[in-house]
Amino acid sequence: MREQIDRLRREIEYFTAENSKHLEEFRIRIAGKKGELTELFDRFKQLLPEDKKLLGRVINELKSLFESKLKEQKLLFEDSDSGETVSDKSLPASADGVGSRHPVTLIRNEILEIFSHLGFTVADGPEIEDDRHVFSALNFPPEHPARDMQDTFFVEKNPDILLRTHTSSIQVRVMESQKPPIRVVCPGRVFRNEAISARAHCIFHQVEGLYIDEEVSFADMKQTLLYFAREMFGSKTEIRLRPSYFPFTEPSAEMDVSCSICGGKGCNICKYTGWLEVLGCGMVDPNVLESCGIDSKRYSGYAFGMGIERTAMLKWQVKDLRLYFENDVRFLRQFQAAL
Repeated sequence: MREQIDRLRREIEYFTAENSKHLEEFRIRIAGKKGELTELFDRFKQLLPEDKKLLGRVINELKSLFESKLKEQKLLFEDSDSGETVSDKSLPASADGVGSRHPVTLIRNEILEIFSHLGFTVADGPEIEDDRHVFSALNFPPEHPARDMQDTFFVEKNPDILLRTHTSSIQVRVMESQKPPIRVVCPGRVFRNEAISARAHCIFHQVEGLYIDEEVSFADMKQTLLYFAREMFGSKTEIRLRPSYFPFTEPSAEMDVSCSICGGKGCNICKYTGWLEVLGCGMVDPNVLESCGIDSKRYSGYAFGMGIERTAMLKWQVKDLRLYFENDVRFLRQFQAAL
């Protein structure tokens, strides 16, 4: 009910009548016998007393806002027989609408907050990187396909300088500059030379995590990721780990979460599997630790990484990745209530 109230408030605030007929249609749709505001008052009568106490004032404020908007718009047409808008310079100026955070920022902040509860701190690094921090130190052999021009944006005339393809480069810089124990999450923008479509883009955002200490196990990683999944997608969420391959972790896995839309029964969102893929993870390869100056015989660790847009798509059922980059105000206004 609160979501309906917030949506209706935004609709009233941004409404501008084109003519008298348009204004009357607006009045009937909002406050007519079957209008949305009328429906809200009918639903309000059925609420419990404690809920009425919370929502009563909010609904009354919404009614007052509607009446003020109606009165304001009516003044525009009082002196016009043709129904065209008449400018009244004595009217108070309309306040600018309140903006909102971008959905990618909202999810990024939520992910960082969840891991902060587990003691992870935030690390940052440059978007323009060198080959060592993006590939070599992470156990990418020279012939690995990720080094190919079809995946990576290289700086012209200098094949050693490139736009980072993942935020793992930040992890390398942290391991080079800090001694274990290390517990960090690394958010940032990354770049890959891919065709833009509903499910892929040449620019996207990642959050990667790294934990290194003595006697860190795969079970520690699994419990951490289970905690994250339930905080992000709901307390009933289950996870599964499937064997996979990444050059910088061994063993490696892909993590799926149970589909919150169908409850794991199967739907078109999860392609009738009951599961949704959310991130990759694994135990840090000893070669990576050694290349960063960490004793792999004493220390072990795990790493994980996820796409922020992908997580936002799963959380809000957004089906087209391009919407996050087009700055369409109609799309962005839907996330005002998520502040």
